[in-house]
Amino acid sequence: MIEKMTRYDFILPASAKDGFLEKLASLGVMDITRSLKPVDAHSSQLLSDIQDLKAEVKRIEKGTDANLRALWEEKDRLDKEISSLEVWGRYDSAKLNSLGLKVAFYCVSEKKFDPSWEADYVLQEVERQKGKVWFVVVNPGDFPVTPLPPFQHSLDEAETLAAALQEKIDAYKADLLARRPELPALRGQIAAKESELNLYLAGVSGEGAADNSLVVFEGFAPSTEDERLKPAFDELPCVWLSANATVEDNPPIKLKNNKFVGLFEVLTDMYGKPDYNEFDPTPYISIFFLLFFAMCMGDAGYGLLLIIGGILLRRVPSFKSLAPLVSVLGVGTFVIGILMHTFFGVDISTLPWIPSWLKSIMITGTIAGFEAQMVLSLIIGVIHLCLAMIVKTVYATKNKGFLGSLGVWGWTLLIVGGVVVGALAVGKLLPPAVTKWVIIGLGVISALGIFLFNDIHRNPLKNIGSGLWETYNTVTGLLGDVLSYLRLYALGLAGGMLGKAFNDIASMTLGDGSFGVGWFFFALILVIGHALNLAMCCLGAFVHPLRLNFLEFFKNSGYDGKGRSYQPLKD
Repeated sequence: MIEKMTRYDFILPASAKDGFLEKLASLGVMDITRSLKPVDAHSSQLLSDIQDLKAEVKRIEKGTDANLRALWEEKDRLDKEISSLEVWGRYDSAKLNSLGLKVAFYCVSEKKFDPSWEADYVLQEVERQKGKVWFVVVNPGDFPVTPLPPFQHSLDEAETLAAALQEKIDAYKADLLARRPELPALRGQIAAKESELNLYLAGVSGEGAADNSLVVFEGFAPSTEDERLKPAFDELPCVWLSANATVEDNPPIKLKNNKFVGLFEVLTDMYGKPDYNEFDPTPYISIFFLLFFAMCMGDAGYGLLLIIGGILLRRVPSFKSLAPLVSVLGVGTFVIGILMHTFFGVDISTLPWIPSWLKSIMITGTIAGFEAQMVLSLIIGVIHLCLAMIVKTVYATKNKGFLGSLGVWGWTLLIVGGVVVGALAVGKLLPPAVTKWVIIGLGVISALGIFLFNDIHRNPLKNIGSGLWETYNTVTGLLGDVLSYLRLYALGLAGGMLGKAFNDIASMTLGDGSFGVGWFFFALILVIGHALNLAMCCLGAFVHPLRLNFLEFFKNSGYDGKGRSYQPLKD
């Protein structure tokens, strides 16, 4: 599945670009391109206005700004001062001074507090808690402990200041709250100025000096990240705009598939990522490449070796990512190998100890005088091509609309419909008379789409000519496409016969079967022979299924595969 993308445009001074890119990289999901635009008084003023308006919106939305935070910090400082003053209670420092009494305030740990001080000084203990002792000394003289610094305010003064400050904070917050109805109008002004700046920059060409230019970054990120990214972008020193990505934006392609299908994305990448309005071919490749690979291998024993090889590859760092795919291909080869009744070149359908239920599911014998495995290959090919045509029709309708895709509908109805009706007729599920009229109906409807309405905006005579040319190409190409699937049968048969040949050659070395040097050569020929056969089978089973997917399926499904890969900035 192709993941939906959101397009972001960032406009900022060139001098801020390095720090900006570092912050984007820390987000880990932005695929970025850039361009330089010359700055002038008009663009600078627009940029400044947008930044000011956004700051005002943010200030009203959050109900806070730098001024309010400064008030909160001052209030917090006063609250702490009040907390420290409360331990001393309320007293009149001016009256004490008028009486010639100098009072010093102290706080020491209980371990340092000496009770004998009360005999030598006029000392009054005020509080004792949490291992500390608060006390005052009148006219301390040479008292051995350093007093606390003089208080800036008395308790009454500090409480009065704190109350006044709280009133100021409440009034400030009420003012911001009262301005909330202004938000829609402010957002409208931002949108209008952003649109004006975007249009202005789009019409300006050339590059200014690095210290006298605006940098315009265009970026894409998965739409699932919008809620996380947009608040983060508000903190960046830039103006940003966002919109759902369109095909014209040429967004990068990120595929999102389940764990099994994701193993086959490496094959999709070999051909090319889909365009943004195309389909992700990986789910189809995951099913049919696995099936085709297993049929070309056709040997359950080789499937076991691939499973073991995939497990061992997990320990090789450079191949660790491919190890699960190798194991999955091995499992598929083992299952199909059982159905094709071949195990290291041995026809297991002839072995007497194989359970009858297992033999019953093996593909043996003939169909209409032809090898059953060969007929099966052609049937799978027809299904593969029909699926490709259905996919092409679905996405043509999605991108061009029903009326714009009548030609595609015509061919799909003719071929896929014909195959379905033919299968029902062969299975005697449709009476001959009904089959006849269904075929006639499909032919007439398909002909209208193929020859008259393949392009509803074009002259009908040109449509007829185009339809005739497409008919020639389809008729001559489709039969070749179907016959291409015979390679599934041929490669599997060749691998099985070659494996059997190595078994026969190895058996010749045993002679009368007595223990001796013949057993050594028997084992040697088996190991080397099957190793060579496995290597050749793997090569053929990789290349030919790729061809059937990349050529036959992609051609009939209309897959282009020219999308660009998603490459986000990362730390």
